[in-house]
Amino acid sequence: MTLKFCANISWMFREAGAVPLRYGAAGRAGFRGVEAAFLYDHPVEEVVKAKEEAGVEQVLINMFPGNLAEGELGLAALPGRQQAFKDGLELSIKYANALNCKRMHLMAGRVPVDWSREAALPSMEETFVENLKFAAARLEKEGILALIEPINSKMTDPKYFLNTPQQALQIMQKVGHENVKLQLDFFHQQIMDGNLTNSIKEYLPHIGHMQISQVLGRGEPDTEGEVNYGYVFGVLESAGYDGWIGLEYNPAGDTVTGLEWWRKYISKSK
Repeated sequence: MTLKFCANISWMFREAGAVPLRYGAAGRAGFRGVEAAFLYDHPVEEVVKAKEEAGVEQVLINMFPGNLAEGELGLAALPGRQQAFKDGLELSIKYANALNCKRMHLMAGRVPVDWSREAALPSMEETFVENLKFAAARLEKEGILALIEPINSKMTDPKYFLNTPQQALQIMQKVGHENVKLQLDFFHQQIMDGNLTNSIKEYLPHIGHMQISQVLGRGEPDTEGEVNYGYVFGVLESAGYDGWIGLEYNPAGDTVTGLEWWRKYISKSK
């Protein structure tokens, strides 16, 4: 089988300009699908027009993240921000439906500045479970899959609440809704735990989306680093993974030039 890759236009094709302009760049490069982090600075009509003109599928969007300027990076686990979470969810559903997007990443958010992780854990977990129960049912009505993603706390964001797949699965079990799945980013997984082969086998039944980039530089998967993605792709193929894999990486230079690894993969798979 051939794996499906979608371009993350919040990271890739920056040379094309603002995010709406990157849809066309991704389409011209040969991508059939794209994902994006935060589209909310652009009118939904502008984004839809760009996506339709590019002829690509909107595979994934992140939910509205809260106030980025004040350090928020997601609302789902923030005590006292439940109404803001619900309001942000409705805005995000508006964008998802307009884009015909069927996957939404619900970002947990950061441990408040004046709290330790240990002190915050009980109330943040309770809030996270409560919000995910609400969101899972709400998104199910719209035909949208809810996703949660662990972000490594060793290098990328020490304050992010959800930082391992083990924690994510425990949360999912407490939510108890089939419309919540794991979004596994191999960059974060390698930094927190490594053991990628066994992680794929263990977590695959719970996974709704994947993302890749090289470790530690977060560049193209064929650049120098800790992860042999040729091997990882083989493991995913053997496991029968047929979902999308998001390319959430920083191109070393021109995005299209850096896609030589992808062109080789497609050619080899034919």
